[in-house]
Order: sequence, then structure tokens, then C-alpha cells
Amino acid sequence: MSDVIEGKREYLANLRIEAEECGGSERVGKQHKSGKYTARERVKRLVDPNTFIEFDKFVTHRCNQFGMENKKYLGDGVVTGLGEINGQKIALYSQDFTCWGGALGNAHANKICKIMDYALRNRIPIIGISDSGGARIQEGVESLGGYAEIFYRNVKCSGVIPQLSLIMGPCAGGAVYSPAITDFVFMVEKSSYMFVTGPEVIKTVTHEEVTKEDLGGAKAHSEISGVSSFTCKDEDDCFERVRELLQFIPPSNFSKTTKKWTSDPVSRENSKLKHVIPDNPKKPYDMREIILDIIDDGNFLEVQRDYAKNIIVGFSSIGGIKIGIVANQPAHLAGVLDIDSSVKAARFVRFCDAFDIPILTLVDVPGFLPGTHQEFGGIIKHGSKLLYAFSEATTPLVTVITRKAYGGAYDVMASKHIRADVNLAYPSAEIAVMGAEGAVNIVFRKELVGLEGEELEEKRKELVSSYEKEFANPYKAAELGYLDNIIFPEETREIVYKYFCSLEHKRHYLPKRKHGNIQL
Repeated sequence: MSDVIEGKREYLANLRIEAEECGGSERVGKQHKSGKYTARERVKRLVDPNTFIEFDKFVTHRCNQFGMENKKYLGDGVVTGLGEINGQKIALYSQDFTCWGGALGNAHANKICKIMDYALRNRIPIIGISDSGGARIQEGVESLGGYAEIFYRNVKCSGVIPQLSLIMGPCAGGAVYSPAITDFVFMVEKSSYMFVTGPEVIKTVTHEEVTKEDLGGAKAHSEISGVSSFTCKDEDDCFERVRELLQFIPPSNFSKTTKKWTSDPVSRENSKLKHVIPDNPKKPYDMREIILDIIDDGNFLEVQRDYAKNIIVGFSSIGGIKIGIVANQPAHLAGVLDIDSSVKAARFVRFCDAFDIPILTLVDVPGFLPGTHQEFGGIIKHGSKLLYAFSEATTPLVTVITRKAYGGAYDVMASKHIRADVNLAYPSAEIAVMGAEGAVNIVFRKELVGLEGEELEEKRKELVSSYEKEFANPYKAAELGYLDNIIFPEETREIVYKYFCSLEHKRHYLPKRKHGNIQL
């Protein structure tokens, strides 16, 4: 080998070393002290060993103002490339906080856009790891334009390839809108922050005092705002949740969903379900008990677990068929539908439908939450989102009414009337406009006029009993064809599996249109 060639090889080797040193040992040390990995360490821990192929390792910025021409980092503060997770090809970018605090400039943004375009062309998921102080001020409008280019691509990718956002440090200002558009947001306790304006700006403008954690930490976004899909105890836990999620979702809307391996027999005993639903219809129970008993291996990946707890959404499988689950939660607010639960479930249904993931809906809903707070907050508008999402969905839909299905909430929760494919009910199901006591007070008010004391109570009990006999059961709906079958709880797993098998080749097309106009 000639000296010239050897010199060129040595030059490349040195460039690689320089690029992989990030912002230098001092800044790397600070990153570690704050409990965070570097951008490259995150990539290495997330993807399968020896699968990462890097793009644009030697890119640098072209800013010649404010002394920026004197300081350049190879890669310009973001690592981009391809890898595999559980053998599934993915594209990713990882912002490097050790280089200008991960601030986004033009070259930085171009790298992200390039890998997003690659992911879209090749129909593979895109994962973004955010750890950035925001726009690179020195580059002015070019930084702002860079964000807009990313946002545009987020929208273009939406519903075509899964988009995952991992918040592993600050994510502020305009930067938050990219994760907001993506499908799932992962946050890490005590090190992730998302806010449009930080505590100092808020104090100046509104005179409110708030900490970064209370304003935009993982807890705030998982429990109050609903921005976060998954809250993780540390970065390694976050990577594990990402791997788990990718086992349940396809790489694109062009890909046929594969089966998930399980040794859990479809026809196994489910006798526990005989006793989950209380005899007293007013008594709460935990819907997760039903979910965990009918799915494979008790493996349920719940999304937004701590937000709008009156509804449960998440991924699992039955007999290896990967499904999304939407379920009212009687253990919290009696499973009532309100603004937050409607929006949470609607967003989840639309994701599943976009990627043709079958949906199992478990219904125990007493109606929509009444009150001025809900009405003034727009329960009419927000509640319609869930109705719209289920009505628009063409993916296989199987619904099981476990107990209450009252009023308009019965219609909304994937009823036969909005074209769910299969509607089932337990013998304990009650399908009516409202509960028996409320109905009696309206329907039979004339019969109750003039009665007092024991006589009034006896008559009311008689009328309530009569109403319950007529309506507090699933048989009237079954007679009308609104239910396809009434099943025992212990049969749920096997019967639901058989119905999903029958829907494997379902094809249903909506009228041709540019897009619908869902309430936003």
C-alpha cells in the first residue's frame, strides 16, 4: 500500500474519531453526570448490535457569523442513520446535547430531513431522539425554516410509517411540535422536559412561578396534558418500551401485520372471568382483569396509562393476532366518557386504523360526563372525535359489552350502528337510553304523582324492576340484530379470536374524498 493511500486512510480514521468524540470529554462527562447518555451511546443501546449504518457523519454548518466559523463539530450536533430493532429495519436521528446543547441549525435540520425522507421512501419507522436547547440563534431564520421542514415531513409521514419521539432532555419552543405530530412520545422521569415557553418567560409574562418539572416534566405530560404516551424511569427503560411497542405495530401502512409468537392456547380456561363483574351494577371493577385474562400471556402494552384513566388503550395479541384494545374503565369515574378520554381513545383508534391493526372494544359506559365544566370545555366537540374515529375506521372491529352501555355513549363505543364488524355482549350487559331509576322518573312520572312515603317507594321499586326486566339485559338488542352473539365471559378469548380470524381479509373502502373534516 502506497504512502499516499495510507495517508488518506489515516486521515479518514482520524475524522471518524473526531466525529465520535461528540463535543469533547468535558461535555460528555457533564452529560453522564446529569444521568443521560450521549447521542451515540443512545443509538448503540437502542438498536440491535452491529446494525447501525450512519449517514452524514462529516457534515458541518456553513454559518459565518457570531464567531460560528471558528467552531464546527463533525455531524453538526445530530447522529442520523439506519438500524434494526428486533430485526425490524428503522431509521433514526439522535440529537447531541454536547454540541451547542443540541441546538438545531440548517445543516442539522437537513440531516434530519434526509433520514426522514429515506424512511418514507423505504416504508420503515422513524425514531427521533430529542435532546436540544432549541433553535440555533446564530443561524436565525434558517433554524426556524429547518424546524418547519421537519414538521412538514412529520405530517407527510403520518399514517404511512410509524413515528416515535424519545424525549431525553430539553425540548422547548418550536421543537415541541415535531413530537406532538408523531404517533408516540416517550419521556424519561426527571430528565425530560417539553414546553413551548420556559419558566422564566412565563414568570416575566404572566408572573406565574413554576419549575421545569412541574411545567413540562414527564409527570406533567403523562398525567395532566396527555402529551406523553409512555413515561420511563430511565433511558434504558425507555429503549425497552420502544422495543416492546415495535413488536406490536407494522413498519408501514403498506405492510401486512405479522403474527406474534405465543405458547398461550386460545382455548385455555378463563373461569376467572365468571366472577370479575359484580352482581351489583353500581359496584366498580377493574377492566384490566378482563383484558389480562383474555390476551396472550398477560402481555398488555398500555398507552397513556396515567392520563384519562376512565378509558384504557393499548396493544396486545390474542392467539398471536396483534390488536389494539379500547376499554372503558369502571374503576375510575365509573368508566364515563369525558373530554380527555374521548380524545385519548380517538387518537388511538385512528392510529390503529391507519396501520390496519384490528381493534377490540370492551364496553362498560354509563354515558358522557355531565356538568358545566364538560359542556363549556367542549364535550360535544371532543366527544364527537371518538364517534368520528370509530365510524371512519375500516380495520376489523370487534366489540364486547361487558355491562352498561347507556345513551349516546353506547352508539359511540363501536356499536353495530357505526359499522363495527362484530358486536357481542355478556348476559350482564345493559343496553338502554339510561339506567332504570332515571328512566322510571321520566317515563312513569305521572304514575308516581301523588304517591308518598312507603307507597311511593314500593311503586318505584316495582317500576324499576319492570324496566330492568325489559331493558337491563342484552336480549332486546340481540332480537333486533344489533348484537351478533351473547356469550359467557369465560368464552371471550376463544370467541373473539375466531371472529378476528374471520376478519383477516376484510376490505372496506370509504367514499372518495380528499379527507374528512374531523372536529379538531
